[in-house]
Amino acid sequence: MIGLFKVKEKQKEEAKSNNARGASGKKQSAGELRLHKDITELNLPKSCSISFPNGKNDLMNFEVTIKPDDGYYLGGRFVFTFQVSPVYPHEAPKVKCKTKVYHPNIDLEGNVCLNILREDWKPVLNINTVIYGLFHLFTEPNHEDPLNHDAAAVLRDNPKQFEINVKRAMSGGYVGQTSFPRCI
Repeated sequence: MIGLFKVKEKQKEEAKSNNARGASGKKQSAGELRLHKDITELNLPKSCSISFPNGKNDLMNFEVTIKPDDGYYLGGRFVFTFQVSPVYPHEAPKVKCKTKVYHPNIDLEGNVCLNILREDWKPVLNINTVIYGLFHLFTEPNHEDPLNHDAAAVLRDNPKQFEINVKRAMSGGYVGQTSFPRCI
């Protein structure tokens, strides 16, 4: 029992000395350590890239750019923001699409419908898996699990019209009453 008290006292002393040293003595959370490992082991498709708008010191917030090389979205450029929780990998990263896109699995606010970001997330998954999942959404959009129900219905009922709508949206045009920025 006495040994336990000594350990607690030592931890308190270390915390005080770390506070005295300031930010330079900041310990990384388990989530930061795991994320650092994931990022160093990334094996991205050549049509994907990662950037750190806040600098390399903020690994928990970054952007991924996807430039599909096949399918309806060929030639487009889509930017996603990732916010990673300190409890990662026990919680999936928060992912949003910054590029307004006509897509059945991405709504007009940028929310992404990808099963591994919700109910199918497991701590064994990593950032590489999420990026490949996003990439797959552009090569194989899924009309069966939509966020944008209008786009999903067009994809399901009239794939040729869906292709026309995607090209129009990516060129900076309108689909229905909704305008889209150019992303080609």
